[in-house]
Amino acid sequence: MRSAAGQHQHLEAFLEMLAAERGAAQNTLQAYRRDLEDFLAFLEQRAKSLAAVAPAEIGAYLRVLSETGLAPASRARRLSAIRQLFKFLIAEGVMAEDPVLGFAGPKQGRPLPKTLSVAEVDRLIETARLRTQRTRGRDRVRALRLHALIETLYATGLRVTELVTLPRSVLTGDGRVLTVKGKGGRERIVPLTPAARAALDRYLNVGREKDDDVAPMIATRWLFASRSAEGHLTRQRLAQELKELATAAGLDAERVSPHVLRHAFASHLLDRGADLRSVQQLLGHADISTTQIYTHVLEERLKKLVLEHHPLATRKV
Repeated sequence: MRSAAGQHQHLEAFLEMLAAERGAAQNTLQAYRRDLEDFLAFLEQRAKSLAAVAPAEIGAYLRVLSETGLAPASRARRLSAIRQLFKFLIAEGVMAEDPVLGFAGPKQGRPLPKTLSVAEVDRLIETARLRTQRTRGRDRVRALRLHALIETLYATGLRVTELVTLPRSVLTGDGRVLTVKGKGGRERIVPLTPAARAALDRYLNVGREKDDDVAPMIATRWLFASRSAEGHLTRQRLAQELKELATAAGLDAERVSPHVLRHAFASHLLDRGADLRSVQQLLGHADISTTQIYTHVLEERLKKLVLEHHPLATRKV
């Protein structure tokens, strides 16, 4: 059997390819690493090398995942990662035949995105705004930052990583738009609402008024700076602050996350007549089929509306 170190060399080479040739984001690479390291650990237990894997090992691994209760979506993701790894190994000449051929992912209904109503988003934003008036010192700086984050997120529909890693320089030039670098290094321009720009200005200028009880912020590389190792607010911290805010706003914290606000941005645009192609461009989706899931949210909402309010909806047949 090839050594465990050799197995992981193949994994590292695969991840390097994803980063260099496909422009995979760090979060994507970490997800691939977790899934594939689990598969490698399974092979090591069975004393199998990657080059010697046969369909029998793939089938056995998928059965283990199923028996341990892993969700269908997670099993499908693991299989996809394994499939891509073996395609890479074949292209590199490590092996000749693909052991994953013939395996299909578990059947799963595509879940509709969780979203919030316009009224719920308004309540969340208003709660954040009121916090900026009721706090002082460093607490007010954090409140201003969170208010600016929520206004920007709902105004642009950015992915959470895109949002927290915005450079401060993104605000130079035309203040009505942001130029964002998304997945695969693709750039797109998204409009910035006056409310979002005003919230950002209040956050960035805190400490410059004579009544402010904090020193002006030191300009850093990041728009949403923090004391984290990365130098900017982390995705996890933003998610935590959002849930705390949701509770304060009287909303179910389990229903609120940065990604849910991105869903709300898209759903509310489509609900008000925006065309699918424009929403695709704003969200940074490479494939319009990814955006089409939001139309199903609207369809479900319309079905519920008819069933609840149509005079014939409750008639027995």
